[in-house]
Amino acid sequence: MRDHVEEALEQNPVIAAVKDDKGLEEAIQTDCKIIFILNSDIINVGKIVEKVKSHGKLAFVHIDLLEGTSNKEVSLQFLKESTRADGIISTKAQMVRAAKNYGFYTIHRFFLVDSISFKSIDKQIANSSPHFIEILPGMMPKAIGWVKEKIRTPIIASGLVCEKEDVMEAIKAGAVAISSTNNEVWYM
Repeated sequence: MRDHVEEALEQNPVIAAVKDDKGLEEAIQTDCKIIFILNSDIINVGKIVEKVKSHGKLAFVHIDLLEGTSNKEVSLQFLKESTRADGIISTKAQMVRAAKNYGFYTIHRFFLVDSISFKSIDKQIANSSPHFIEILPGMMPKAIGWVKEKIRTPIIASGLVCEKEDVMEAIKAGAVAISSTNNEVWYM
């Protein structure tokens, strides 16, 4: 599956992140090959994933934001047995590690708020072994460069990516893709 995800990102490094039905309806009509599902619950997640998949796109569910579940491994089992999700996003190393055991493609999300959070990335990645990391906010090219020098895991920049310049700077700094809920970015 990794080759399929990498191919999708090579075709279009912009990932549509959706948090409501309106965003989902627009995202499935774009050239974005991957959609991050940021707002779902155990009732609608299967339908949302199916809609994404029916439009030939890859679906990643932010497992930490999946309402009606706990932050335990059983949530991953539910997602695997009840949907066709391609991958998960989580801020929790143990969830990322467990998700790999279920065959999900994994993204470990990090909030870079200070030097402490920056310095702990390599230790957390060693614990979770994700396919990608997502760093927020994503409009800090200098920080993206620092992370790229420190680790080998591919980087997705996310959060406050609002303009074409933000996208270009993040890619130039070493991100392989960007993720944004801003629909204007999806068309770049």
